[in-house]
Amino acid sequence: MVLLKQGKMLTNYQMPGVYLQKVFSIPEPELITGVPAFLGLATAGSFNTPQLLTVWPQFEQHFGQSLSKSYLGYAVRGFFENGGRLCYVVRIEEATQSALPAGLDAIAPLDTIDLVCAPDIMLARQEADIRVMQNAILEHCELLGDRFAILDAWNRSIPEIQQQQQRLSNINGALYAPWLKVPSLEKATGTTLSEVPPCGHIAGIYARSDRAAGVYQSPANYVLEGGLDLSLTITNADFERLNSKSAKTGVNCLRSLTGRGIRVWGTRTLSSDPNWRYISVRRLFLTVCRWIERNLANVAFAPNDFKLWLGIERELTAYFESLFRQGALKGNTPQEAFFVKCDAETNPPEIRDSGKVVTEIGLAATIPCEFIIVRLIHGSTGVTVTT
Repeated sequence: MVLLKQGKMLTNYQMPGVYLQKVFSIPEPELITGVPAFLGLATAGSFNTPQLLTVWPQFEQHFGQSLSKSYLGYAVRGFFENGGRLCYVVRIEEATQSALPAGLDAIAPLDTIDLVCAPDIMLARQEADIRVMQNAILEHCELLGDRFAILDAWNRSIPEIQQQQQRLSNINGALYAPWLKVPSLEKATGTTLSEVPPCGHIAGIYARSDRAAGVYQSPANYVLEGGLDLSLTITNADFERLNSKSAKTGVNCLRSLTGRGIRVWGTRTLSSDPNWRYISVRRLFLTVCRWIERNLANVAFAPNDFKLWLGIERELTAYFESLFRQGALKGNTPQEAFFVKCDAETNPPEIRDSGKVVTEIGLAATIPCEFIIVRLIHGSTGVTVTT
């Protein structure tokens, strides 16, 4: 055994043999989820420069007091109120079609974020402008392939929200309604309540849910903190209209439930594809892609042979087994929950000659329980309740 003296390893070996060295490996950086980038208007700070925040008071330090016509401060405050711990804020020049792309370009290189929120685009006067900007955010998330958009519905009637819903379609985003009534940030005006988009509060719930259970847990049925009331009461009939089969995509609603507070009621994406219907399923796959990009980058330029294929299979299998143990994947055994295939069949000579290595993976993601059926069976011996 190699001895340590005053913190230094002795290396003057005198006799041939086997020597044991204790080496403590440095842990890999943790892959954190529930980290949003907020884009909006502010009174201070550099334009299109992401600023990391870990607590709410840092917002005014970097961006000044919230503008009278801005929802950015409310979104960031709502994020931290609901369990968020880490976010980036980007000050954009205007909440317009021409200014938004520069803000999106600023957050594109960030590999630490997995959520995008832009509450101030709801300030646009024209509905068409809002639609264009929301679709730009969705396209940004789709192009990057590692982030998910939290979008705000119009602060209007249910039929108008339906119209907005019908014009949005993407697997990398979700729509939330209605708006929230929250304590005003404008102390000088004496206004006590302000109506604001919910995206920041929702992002905080995503972060809270990820820490409590994991990214595969639906960020729904959580109490929303910081909201005193809703701008619109969504009835059961309204909820059914917004989430019917004919609607194809869903609207996740904030509902004030008797004795249970304001809760997030819904976990649907903006996709009509049944495979990507649920937020938790889509975010699980996005997180897997982030993990692969971070942990398999070291195999680039390695010899494309059996050893490489075996190493890729081993790394991915270990990761997916950890997801299976956490409950992210369904099945009684790992073999039922996932598969990894990287061999001569997925990498024929023409693929290898082009400098590529192809790995096929399959994951059986758990599906959220949306409907709880309770049966009351009346019989001669009494009533039996089954679920």
